[in-house]
Amino acid sequence: ATLSRGEMLRLALMASENRASSALARHYPGGTAAFVAAMNDKAVALGMRRTRFADATGLSADNVSTANDLARMVAAASQYPLIREYSTTASYFVEVQPSGRMLGFNNSNALVRDEHAGWDIVLSKTGYIREAGKCLVMLANIASRPVVIVLLDSIGKVARMGAAQRVKHWLETGEALPPPVAKRAVLKPAPKAGTSRAPVRVKYANGNKAGRG
Repeated sequence: ATLSRGEMLRLALMASENRASSALARHYPGGTAAFVAAMNDKAVALGMRRTRFADATGLSADNVSTANDLARMVAAASQYPLIREYSTTASYFVEVQPSGRMLGFNNSNALVRDEHAGWDIVLSKTGYIREAGKCLVMLANIASRPVVIVLLDSIGKVARMGAAQRVKHWLETGEALPPPVAKRAVLKPAPKAGTSRAPVRVKYANGNKAGRG
């Protein structure tokens, strides 16, 4: 399959498409090693003193950074119109050559995809590996001012999006959103003496069930 560098960059930024990131690094002058070296040189130039890159995709646990350093990177990246545009593309189709087959990709940030979410997102990038948890960096206009949000090590499928919503609500209103409602468990009565012991079933408020023998 063949795609242009521009298409690869868009997919890497909007959809966290690691194959696109890897391909860009391989075709950089000097190959992947030179690409990673350039990444580290850029980090130094931006004053990202506690950041070190080991690969181009972000999948290596040897990539390390801090919230402060990532905020610096977001501020610098936002100066590039192409990065702003590509990272906030909600969805995109590419025509794969030579077959001509069309492939669709969606932004990995649900807040970008949802046009009714009420966000004015200027730049966005998600990330995940087991060691780092679910991560999200954004530059967004909130309460009539630009705000950089860095969320690291979120747990759960939608935790980082929920955390971003809470940050936005606090900046707009000065008030904290109420905490999520915890699941309530309802235990069924134990069987009467002399009857066969049935498995205990726990029914949660959302309808899910868990059992033990």
